[in-house]
Amino acid sequence: MIQTKNVTLRFGKRTLFEDVNIQFTAGNCYGLIGANGAGKSTFLKLLSGEIETSSGEVIISKGERLSVLKQDHYAYDENTIMETVIMGNEKLYQISKEKEELYSHTEFTEEDGMRLAELEADFMELNGWEAESEAGELLSNLGIPVDLHYSLMKEVPAKIKVKVLLAQALFGNPDILLLDEPTNNLDIDAIRWLEEFLINYQNTVIVVSHDRHFLNKVCTHIADIDYSKIKLYVGNYDFWYESSQLALKQMKESNKKKEEKIKELQDFIARFSANASKSKQATSRKKMLEKIELDEIVPSSRKYPYIDFTPEKISGKEILTVSNVTKTVEGRKVLDNVSFSILKGDKVAFVGSDDIAKTTLFKILMGELEADSGEVVWGKTITKSYFPQDNSEYFKKDQTIMEWIGQYYKIDDETVLRGFLGRMLFSGEDVFKKVPVLSGGEKARCMLSKCMLEASNMLILDEPTNHLDLETITSLNNGLIKYNSEVLFASHDHQFIETIANRIIEILPKNGVIDRRIPYDEYLESEEVEKIRKQNS
Repeated sequence: MIQTKNVTLRFGKRTLFEDVNIQFTAGNCYGLIGANGAGKSTFLKLLSGEIETSSGEVIISKGERLSVLKQDHYAYDENTIMETVIMGNEKLYQISKEKEELYSHTEFTEEDGMRLAELEADFMELNGWEAESEAGELLSNLGIPVDLHYSLMKEVPAKIKVKVLLAQALFGNPDILLLDEPTNNLDIDAIRWLEEFLINYQNTVIVVSHDRHFLNKVCTHIADIDYSKIKLYVGNYDFWYESSQLALKQMKESNKKKEEKIKELQDFIARFSANASKSKQATSRKKMLEKIELDEIVPSSRKYPYIDFTPEKISGKEILTVSNVTKTVEGRKVLDNVSFSILKGDKVAFVGSDDIAKTTLFKILMGELEADSGEVVWGKTITKSYFPQDNSEYFKKDQTIMEWIGQYYKIDDETVLRGFLGRMLFSGEDVFKKVPVLSGGEKARCMLSKCMLEASNMLILDEPTNHLDLETITSLNNGLIKYNSEVLFASHDHQFIETIANRIIEILPKNGVIDRRIPYDEYLESEEVEKIRKQNS
């Protein structure tokens, strides 16, 4: 068990948390949610002891081990993958190193022998003899090939490092597990395995994630950060959302009834307070009036941007035809004979384990890259808007947000432009921020603004939910469902794909694609799709 007792955290004049009392118990998975800047990651750092409280304390049950998903992908470059995972249990790792050092002695003293006996007992108690087997199983389940298990971390790509650090956090059955965005950069198979792992986990899990489907699958409770407080709800993310919206609705309805009663009493008092025969009744109603208190409705710190894509002109019958496109990137063939046609009304999710393949395809479609072979033919009526995964090229100029958005705004009216920016959560002095220093989330909102203002009839979106908070993801999700034209997109957000896409195209490592016009959940469960995937792996 881990709990906070009157925890307060201040940075200068800003109070991030104030008198937080919350308890996290074994057998439960807690989803930690809140608006951007609410302090989700900071709260995990408080629990882990990485940062200290301003007042109050974090209490962990005696003898319990806490494990944290590390974020520094380069911290273990000189260690092997296997060693990095085992380092997740610091005590076991230190015992192993000390044993190794003692066994290396050319002259073995009695003192060495006694110390080794102690170490061997501790090693056995910590299940040390099974450590490599357990670590190897975690790595394999996360999709890391066995032949890489003893490679140095610096020799493997970032995508592998992310999985190794996750395996490190999970290793050794920790009593308390703190996970900050564990699904980031994971492929679909790894996410599905992690979901099942956490569903069956018997200890305490506290997780921060922007993946709504993941939170719904694994969470037994939601811990909501709002206005420096944390409130605990039983249930998953959807249950929290529905119950919080219902509570707000009920409070508003209750206040409306109270306001009607107040007006009724005030009217009676005004009419009869000077009437001798009614004065007692008027006095009685005054007392009733004094007892009525309206519920205080504190507006949430969450803000939802207004995202609405409206094409300026409707697309014609001919949308897009891709024929036998092949492309090699840095000596590796990422697209192999890819062919498909986009039809009217298609909202296509491009999936597959190779993110570079999807990004490369989108760049070819946008004319930023040229295919080695094959053909891309766009319909004459099609206008395109592109949301790239890497948007750094768009934000190099020393411009304010106002100037940057102004490039795409067709109305030369500062008041109207400010209104648009306000709906995208850029208000007040924010509009004068320089774009090169914006956060990832702010840049993503700028790019979504650009796509809206271009009013195109084809959207090409490469991982648009990266860097977005849950509120903006929800708004974008709803905006794309409503969008009355064609969309091509890639995303690791399960709910995003399931609710938007009416067609799934998976880019295969060899020879083409799998193309199915079915819902995403049905696609994932398809035995036929799995058979094709295995034949082309």
